[in-house]
Amino acid sequence: MAGIKALVGLSFTGAMGLTFLVLGCALESYGVYWPLFVLIFYFISPIPHFITKRVSDDTDAASSACRELACFFTTGIVVSAFAFPIILARVEVIKWGACCLVLAGNAVIFITILGFFVLFGRGDDFSWEQW
Repeated sequence: MAGIKALVGLSFTGAMGLTFLVLGCALESYGVYWPLFVLIFYFISPIPHFITKRVSDDTDAASSACRELACFFTTGIVVSAFAFPIILARVEVIKWGACCLVLAGNAVIFITILGFFVLFGRGDDFSWEQW
């Protein structure tokens, strides 16, 4: 199991590195720091899921209200992360090129976070068929 954790950590680090590279290109090319506020959304997006895992009981097969509320808050955070650079570009705080770079970084990091929770959110019964 230690090898799997290392592999997941390596892939997550790679995705974060790619995202920081994209954000760095936006910063270097356009000289504004406003797109870096998107990093806040990256860090708070898994929090509702972690709270739900602690609070809810996993024995219930049906969807609970706590899980649904966590999905709602996570969706709001992800949509806000995509809307923030668009709003900044619309009011001409950043250029549209920087907006596109930040949106590309958002897509990479949120697909990585989703993949992590899909792969390891099922419980302790790990099988190689999931790969």
